[in-house]
Amino acid sequence: MFSGLLDLPWWGIVLAALGMTHVTIAAVTIFLHRHQAHRALELHPLPSHFFRCWLWLTTGMVTKEWAAVHRKHHARCETPEDPHSPQVYGINRVLWGGVLLYVKEASNADTLSRFGQGTPDDWVERHVYTPGSKFGVLLMLGFDLLLFGALPGLLVWLVQMVWIPFWAAGVINGVGHYFGYRNFGSADASRNIFPLGILIGGEELHNNHHSYATSAKLSARWFEFDIGWFYIRCMALLRLARVKRMIPLPRFGVVRKTVDLEMLQAVITHRYDVMTRYVRALKKEYGGELRRLRQEHGERFDIKPLRASLFADAASLTAAARKQLGDALAASPRLALLHQMREELNALWARSNATREQLLAQLDSWCQRAETSGVPPLQDLSLRLRSYVNAG
Repeated sequence: MFSGLLDLPWWGIVLAALGMTHVTIAAVTIFLHRHQAHRALELHPLPSHFFRCWLWLTTGMVTKEWAAVHRKHHARCETPEDPHSPQVYGINRVLWGGVLLYVKEASNADTLSRFGQGTPDDWVERHVYTPGSKFGVLLMLGFDLLLFGALPGLLVWLVQMVWIPFWAAGVINGVGHYFGYRNFGSADASRNIFPLGILIGGEELHNNHHSYATSAKLSARWFEFDIGWFYIRCMALLRLARVKRMIPLPRFGVVRKTVDLEMLQAVITHRYDVMTRYVRALKKEYGGELRRLRQEHGERFDIKPLRASLFADAASLTAAARKQLGDALAASPRLALLHQMREELNALWARSNATREQLLAQLDSWCQRAETSGVPPLQDLSLRLRSYVNAG
């Protein structure tokens, strides 16, 4: 009852279970997430088919369903149409019941049709993996019982079955949009859970991913580690993978005297770095104005929620929050200037219908007003924008 073909001690069974669940995590982050959902890399058929088969055995997930649900999450992030946003459903529901939200969305035919294009559609997918998704996990149960014995094998199998629903559907989709730190000022609530992306394959660096979704590498700062990227690099050395895109690291040249197309393209490319720098550079200015408002108007202005409203998407604010923000901007011309300048920067890459000439004029106007604003951080930021260059 307690021994199988491998006849391992208890600690050997624990290590084997952790090893197999780590392979599953690697398959999710490399194959399903970075390769299938975002096309950040290309995979040789050998690792691609291995990952598909392993996920069939250990999760029963269908590639098209997973990719479609995840793509919709990015397209509708933090809105009522987001399949699993803790900002919408609450952290507890997503953390402990995220897999139920996934299953519900995976059965939405419209989601699969609109967001599931380009996933595998070969004979194996049509005749084995998709119709036999439940058979795969039962087959894995048989392997575990054979290898580890009846009771240990059953426990190993149960660990495998709950690993992805908890860590991927719960922790990444829940905690990753609720707690942690942010490197980039993306429009959603994504957070980096922990700088060392080992336990969940690098998915811990969730804010980095949401800021640059098509990057094959999820780490962005010197102290961050993405073990999924390490595996991708190893496969690339063996010519089993080819990286297509990575997070663009900011590069700088001489300060331009005039705004040109190259500057516009570089600013848009590094837009999340731009917004992050804006918030960091103006942090003291914002804080000073908020404290002044509190001193002059007392309880009328609550600093903490007001600070959150200043950097939130206007569409996500409640009526009360919008009113307090409007009152604060009316009471502080300096705060109104900082808020307006930030909104205008966001508009540079949000207006997809604007012509190149219009965007160049808007960027030129922004830099001129920043440099004549009398606000040193804004002046410094304008010089930084003038020095951005694109790689290559």
